[in-house]
Amino acid sequence: MNNILNIKTPCEKEAEALKADFGLDNHGLTNLRKAYWNLTDDALYEEFIFRGEGRLAKQGPMVVNTGAHSARAANDKFIVREATTEDKIWWGEYNRPISPDKFDGLWERLQGFLQGRDVFVQDTYCGADPNYRLPVRVITEFAWHNLFARNMLLHPATADEYKQYVPEFTIVAVPSFKAMPQIDGTRSPTFIALNFEQKLCIIGVTAYGGEIKKSAFTIMNYLLPLQNVLSMHCSANIGKDGDAALFFGLSGTGKTTLSADPKRSLIGDDEHGWTDEGVFNFENGCYAKVIQLNAAHEPQIFAATRRYGTILENVVMDPVSRRVDLDDDEFTENTRASYPLEFIDNAVPEKKGGHPKNIIFLTCDASGVMPPIARLTEEQAMYHFISGYTSKIAGTEVGLGKEPEITFSACFGAPFMVHHPAYYAELLRNKMRKYNARVWLVNTGWVGGPYGVGERISIRHTRNLLNAALEGALEDVEYYTDSIFGFKVPTSCPEVPENVLYPSRAWGNDKLYFDKYKQLAARFLENFKKFAPGTAEEVVQAGPKVR
Repeated sequence: MNNILNIKTPCEKEAEALKADFGLDNHGLTNLRKAYWNLTDDALYEEFIFRGEGRLAKQGPMVVNTGAHSARAANDKFIVREATTEDKIWWGEYNRPISPDKFDGLWERLQGFLQGRDVFVQDTYCGADPNYRLPVRVITEFAWHNLFARNMLLHPATADEYKQYVPEFTIVAVPSFKAMPQIDGTRSPTFIALNFEQKLCIIGVTAYGGEIKKSAFTIMNYLLPLQNVLSMHCSANIGKDGDAALFFGLSGTGKTTLSADPKRSLIGDDEHGWTDEGVFNFENGCYAKVIQLNAAHEPQIFAATRRYGTILENVVMDPVSRRVDLDDDEFTENTRASYPLEFIDNAVPEKKGGHPKNIIFLTCDASGVMPPIARLTEEQAMYHFISGYTSKIAGTEVGLGKEPEITFSACFGAPFMVHHPAYYAELLRNKMRKYNARVWLVNTGWVGGPYGVGERISIRHTRNLLNAALEGALEDVEYYTDSIFGFKVPTSCPEVPENVLYPSRAWGNDKLYFDKYKQLAARFLENFKKFAPGTAEEVVQAGPKVR
C-alpha cells in the first residue's frame, strides 16, 4: 500500500509487537512507511478489509480477487545462473536462467519501489520435521498475502522465538511492481525470480497466492535432495494402523480431494519430504481447488470454505447476501481456498507419519483410455514417475483454455523441480526398495471416450478403488495384463462395477479405443526420449509397447 497520506491503519500500534531482531534493513529494505510484523489472523483481517483488498463473506471467509493472474505464471519463473548452483540446476523449460546482474538490477529497483510504502512480514518455517525445516521470511505488499503465508507455512511458537528468528531464505511478493523486459531480460512484466546464492525469491505483478507457496516448494526441492531427502509434490495420509500413503499428481487430478479421506488422517495435501524416519509435511495448511466443490463428496474441504480464517481466491460472492457460489467460474475455473490444516477434522497435528506402504500416481487421462487403477512394477513405477503423464485442467496455469491439455510433467511436478528428474527418481527408487512400498497408477480422468465424448470417472468409483488398494483388498484378486503398458489391472474390486475395470468396454468400439491408446503410447515414447540417456535401460524398457 502506497500510504502517501500517512493514514493510521487498524493495527499500527501492534505492528512491531512480534518484530524480530533481525530486521528488514538486513534485506536492504529501508525508508519504509511501516512494517507490520507477524500479525495474527484477526489483525490481518482488519488490515485487508481496511485496505480494500478483500471482502468478508457469510460465515467468515475472506474473498479476494487476484486480478489478471488467476493461476501460476509458469513461463515467468527464473533462476539466477551463478557458480555455486549452476551444475546442479535442471536448466530448460521450467528453470529459465537469468544473470546475476539482471536479478540484482531488478531487486534494486524493487527495493527503491518499496520506500515510503507499507509491507507485511511473516516469519515462518517450511517443513514440520525440525531436523529439516527451513526458516522462510515472507515479505508482502498485501495484507491478505501475509495471511496466505500464515495459513500455508508453520509459525514460531513463542514471542521469544519470533524475536530471535533469523531467516535462511526470504520471499518478497509485490504485485504492484513490474519488471521491464527490455532491461531485465524477462518475458513480460511478470516475474518469479529465485537466487539460491543470495537465498532470495522476488515476485512481481502476479497476485496469485500460489506463487508464494510454490516458490517455497521450489526452494525445498533444491535443498532437501542434497541431504538425501526426497522432496515430493504429493499429498499424504495415514490409516488407523499407521500405514501411510502418498498421492502424487498435478493440480486437478484429485490429490487434495482424495487424500482428505474421512477414514484416514491427513498428514498434508500437497508437499512433503521423505527421510529415513518417514514422511513430513512442508506446510501448515491446504490450498484446495474449489470449483464445483460437492458437500457430499468432499465434506471437509467444503466446510473449510465456510470458515473464518479461510481465504477464497477468485470465488464469486453475492455482494448483498455475502454468500459464495462455488459453481460460478466467472473469474476462473481455478478458484482456490487457503486454510489451516487444522480445519480438517482428522488432520495429524504433528504433520508427520511413518514410511508409506502405498504410493499412488494420479493421472487425469483426457484420452479416456487408461484403466482406473493399475499395479506397477518397480521399473514401471520409475518410468511413470519420470514421465508424469496427466492433463492440465482449465485454469491451473495462465493460458489454458476450457479443454484439458495432455502433458507430461516429470515427477508429477516439473515446474517446481530444480534438479534433473532422474535425481529425484533415484531417490524414490531407493526409498521404495528400502521400505517396500507398493505403487499404483490411478486414472481420475475420462472413461468411455476422450474429453468431449466420454465422461469424468465417478469419484465414488475412484474412492472405492483406492480404499481397496490401501486396505489390501486387491491383494488376492485376479489381474489382467494391459496390452499396451504391460501393467497389471484388477479384474474385480469391491463396490466397483466390473465393466469399470475394462475401459475398452465403455467405448463400445475396440478399434477406436486401441487406436487412441496407441496414439497416447506414442506420445509417452516420444516424451521419454529426452530422459533415456540418463536412465537405466530396464526403466526405459518398462514403457509402452506399440505394435
